[in-house]
Amino acid sequence: MVYRDVELYRADAVHDARPVPIYTVSVDEKPGVQALSTTAPDLPPVPGKHASVGREHEYVRHGTLSILAALDLHTGEVIANVEERHRSREFIGLLQRLHEHYPADALIRVVLDNHSAHISKETMAWLAAHPGRFEYVHTPKHGSWLNLVESAFSKMARTFLRHIRVASRDELRQRILQGIDEMNAHPVRFQWKKFDFPMV
Repeated sequence: MVYRDVELYRADAVHDARPVPIYTVSVDEKPGVQALSTTAPDLPPVPGKHASVGREHEYVRHGTLSILAALDLHTGEVIANVEERHRSREFIGLLQRLHEHYPADALIRVVLDNHSAHISKETMAWLAAHPGRFEYVHTPKHGSWLNLVESAFSKMARTFLRHIRVASRDELRQRILQGIDEMNAHPVRFQWKKFDFPMV
């Protein structure tokens, strides 16, 4: 019903007397993005042998990063932080960005799962200090795939993260942020297509 409400809101079917503007964002983390570098330079394609770039199978690990992202369901914009960890502190950092990004009089409705960082004492204390600003809508247990930000993560995995090789975690962070900027230059609104759920 949240996704249906977003569609109605975009279509101006929601009455103008709605007391507070609502922005709905889909939030989650993509942990464990590996910073890998090659042990030898890539080889160019060779006609008649292999059409793609040749790459050594050995690699060097430089650690991992986590992408904490919010997908604006109205515009398709991705608001993201790239962190070394994804604890309550980092999640609160993303909430702070959303707080600064949207108009002060708006309600920010957040679709998310029950990850410990989302409901920790630290996070709840931060939310309590911003009363009326955020509204949680939890996805069902074992149903995190219902969160539309997963579509944005899938697009990242199939494009700028695919077979990525970097010299350091800092380079990986810059490449991720650049990739997100490129996505936002031509945002795509991810939509939940099927609303005709059977009545029980």
